[in-house]
Amino acid sequence: MPRTRTVLGGRATDGRPVVTYSLIGVCVAVFLAQWVSEDVTNDYAFRPIQGWTEPWRFVTAMFLHAPQSLLHIGFNMYALYILGSYLEPLLGRARFLALYLISGIGGQVAVLLFAGNPTIDGLFSGADRAWLTPVVGASGAIFGLFGAMIVFNRHLNRSVAGIYTVLVINAVLGFVVSGISWQAHLGGFLTGLASAGAIVLFRRQRVRHLTWVALGAVLAFLVLITVAKYLTVPVDIRELNLPVSR
Repeated sequence: MPRTRTVLGGRATDGRPVVTYSLIGVCVAVFLAQWVSEDVTNDYAFRPIQGWTEPWRFVTAMFLHAPQSLLHIGFNMYALYILGSYLEPLLGRARFLALYLISGIGGQVAVLLFAGNPTIDGLFSGADRAWLTPVVGASGAIFGLFGAMIVFNRHLNRSVAGIYTVLVINAVLGFVVSGISWQAHLGGFLTGLASAGAIVLFRRQRVRHLTWVALGAVLAFLVLITVAKYLTVPVDIRELNLPVSR
C-alpha cells in the first residue's frame, strides 16, 4: 500500500512528536543520573583529548548537561520541545532523529577543530586547556534544528525572522557568558543547515531514496575531518590517557 508522505518526503505520522518526547526523557534521566554520581559526567562528556580513543563521547555528550545547573537542561529541553513539535511531524520520525543526532555530532566536531594544536607542555601547563575541558549539552543538536528550520521555512515560504533573532541572542551569549561552548553551537548549526539541505534536495519521490545517502555523506564528512584533525596531532598526544578531575 502507498504510504502518506510529508511535504518534505518523510513518512507521515499521527502528529505526536514521539521522538522529541523520547529525547527529552533520555536527557532528563541522564541528568538525574549525573546528580547521583559525578562519574556519569566524567565518563561520557566530550573532551578532545579523549575523542580518538573513546569516540562514543561524540554522541553521549549531547545527552549530558551541567549537573549543577537546572537552567542549562531546562532551556535546552524547552527549545527541543518547541522545535521538535514543529519539525518532527514535518520530517517524519526517522529523519528528525537523524537530523538531531548528526547535528549533535557536528557540534562536538567543531569543538575539536577549534581546540587548536596541542603539545605535551601545553597540556600540562594549561595553555592547551581546550583539549581537556569537558563539553556537555544538547545545544549543538538544538542549534542544528534551528539551522534546519531556517532551510525548511525558506523552502516552504514561511517566516524565519524570529529564528534569526533567537540565533543572534544566543550567539552573543556564547561570547559573553562563560561556560557556553559557541564552538558546539556553530558546528551544530552548520551541520543542521547541510542536513536540511540534503533533505530538501532529495524530497521528491523519484530521488527520495537518496535522502539517506546524502545524510550519510554529511556524517561521513564529519568523520573524515575528525580523523584528519586527529592525524595532525602527535600520536603520543591523541592516544594519551590523561587522568581527569572528578
